Amino acid sequence: MTITFNRETYASLLAKYQPKLIKTDEENEQAITLAEELSHRVNRTLEESALLDLLIALIEKYEDEHYPMEESTARSMFLHLIDAQSVNEAELVAILGSKEVVSQVMSGKQEITQEMAKVLGNFFHVDTSLFEN
Repeated sequence: MTITFNRETYASLLAKYQPKLIKTDEENEQAITLAEELSHRVNRTLEESALLDLLIALIEKYEDEHYPMEESTARSMFLHLIDAQSVNEAELVAILGSKEVVSQVMSGKQEITQEMAKVLGNFFHVDTSLFEN
């Protein structure tokens, strides 16, 4: 059985929810709430999936314009993983070799070398390319 997209049903959903360009944080929150509701709906229809895709595009456009993400660097990934996994200085010294090296890498005074990237990738269980600039 082939499920087909019903334009009338989709038109009814559009009329009910009236999606539009998001211009405020409040509108963004409303769109997110609806998108979450649709994404968790069991037996979501094709029309609901199309509305969900539209909402996601609108949300992403708004958030990209109003909350741009800084480009990540090897150092920012390193610092993020340390924080996210609650890694202490002693653990870092054990894998990088010295307190001085850890301090210099954390402060940005020393770049993460390829060898360090391999060790850090193994330690954090991530791809070593995260530590390449």
